[in-house]
Amino acid sequence: MKRRNFIKKIGFAAGAPLAFQGVPLKLIASDSRMHRLASQSSNDNVLVILQMHGGNDSLNTFIPIENYSQYYSKRANIAIPFKSGRRTLIPLDSTVPSADQVGVHPDMRDFKDMYDNGMAAVFQGVSYERNNGSHFRGRDIWHMGGGPDDYFSSGWIGRYLKQEYAPKSYPDDFPNDEMPDPLALEMGNSLSLVFHQENNIPTSISLDRAPDSLLKKVEGLEGFVDDGIDPRGLPPTFLNDSPYGKEMDWILGLEDKSEIYIRRLAEIYAKSTETSVTYPDKYPFRADSTNPLSKQLKLVARLLEGGAKTKVFLVRIGGFDTHADQTEAGDPTVGSHAALLYHISTAMNAFQKDLEAKGLADKVLTMTMSEFGRRVQSNGSYGTDHGTGGALMLFGKHINAGIYGTNPDLNDRNIAMQFDYRQIYAGILNDWMGVDESTLTNDIFFQNFITGGTYQPLELISSVEDNFLKKHFKISNLHPNPATNYVQIEIQVNDVQPTTIELINISGSVVKTVFRNLIPGKHNVTFDLSNLPGGIYFIKAKSTKLNDTKRLFVRK
Repeated sequence: MKRRNFIKKIGFAAGAPLAFQGVPLKLIASDSRMHRLASQSSNDNVLVILQMHGGNDSLNTFIPIENYSQYYSKRANIAIPFKSGRRTLIPLDSTVPSADQVGVHPDMRDFKDMYDNGMAAVFQGVSYERNNGSHFRGRDIWHMGGGPDDYFSSGWIGRYLKQEYAPKSYPDDFPNDEMPDPLALEMGNSLSLVFHQENNIPTSISLDRAPDSLLKKVEGLEGFVDDGIDPRGLPPTFLNDSPYGKEMDWILGLEDKSEIYIRRLAEIYAKSTETSVTYPDKYPFRADSTNPLSKQLKLVARLLEGGAKTKVFLVRIGGFDTHADQTEAGDPTVGSHAALLYHISTAMNAFQKDLEAKGLADKVLTMTMSEFGRRVQSNGSYGTDHGTGGALMLFGKHINAGIYGTNPDLNDRNIAMQFDYRQIYAGILNDWMGVDESTLTNDIFFQNFITGGTYQPLELISSVEDNFLKKHFKISNLHPNPATNYVQIEIQVNDVQPTTIELINISGSVVKTVFRNLIPGKHNVTFDLSNLPGGIYFIKAKSTKLNDTKRLFVRK
């Protein structure tokens, strides 16, 4: 079999996806700027970009609490309930100023749990100037890292590599010992601008089955030997260095690397193990709504566990263009949008647990993106129309968890910009990927997002061990201490918590116990000490998320 027929038989083609374990992937070639970033990177950190395709309605994702009545008046037909019924919004953080407090959708319980454990953050009002609410133009802008008047031919990470690293020769020099893997993988059937090469020719490989089974097929192909006779012919010399000639060289050269990449991916996958974590499959309230992220994220975890040096992954979930039927007419807490939020929250929670179980949680950060938000006011079709600003989420063990920005002004038609999306990109590149600020401002974003002439960094990553959970669930005070006849225990929680409070003596015996069903906020519990002998005691408060102990001196 000649190599041209081999290409047709296997399914390699320009721009086609790589179907790996049932997940379509895009494999970026070794001379792309993404590869050069990874080869020069000073760390092994990984970025996962989660694309929410269609424009997410952030107001039904993060519901303003202080201005809830105004929120309800603007979108009564789709508003998430506050205090009535079984399914209501979940307050996210009672410790932030009241103007900033939000509730998450009732199907985002897993997001709430990740937040409380310091593994999730939300940025309000993320956009760019003169956002026109266009799907295609909006996605291009987010992928290229430019402004509304820019038309860059490369992605936001790629421009850094153009300035800092000399081009590699592909396919001759790749893969090699230092870079054996595809350094960027994209799930889905299209190649995003963020991963384009400098000459805009996407380098992709299409596989029609799992690498291990495909490798057996490749090894069994009869006559896959280049004996120096190739009937394919060569392009005429006048096409050398032309765009057409370069694309032809790419197509003809791709076949020479195909078996190597297949073999490498099969080896990586074989080294990994099946996860012990259960990834979600179905949305409980819609049997036909399968979680599209679970298979993608599970694959990312397995490839990383197998030793892949891939630096950037892009996973996708669509369906956010919710002009109609965003919610069901009889219940605004369920519907297509609720299912999508459930899929993201549960899949990301499973992914984080999977990474932790595999010992990979320290090296992976996930960022969401959506081309725009939705308008403040709902429409008459139980939906929302194209808007501008929206919310962006970060996930990871080392992010600075919290709510950044404040709730939008609901008197406006659209959600105003509080953060230029490139600030967050720059923060990730600086804090996570190790890119210096000079390169960020001069070579990647061309200073077109700088405020007041100076780059304003965002501290997205925590450089020290910061126990977010203990800051939000704790015994905040014992008063008086030392105590004589009574002690008042102030307990802070950030979620609904059935809580047990115990008074324990120095020998470890429980002297008194009370039970309280605490809601987010601070609560006081009083213990009578009048019949107790003096000495050292301990106050212990425990619940699902709370486990704190304070020493108490009783004086008689």
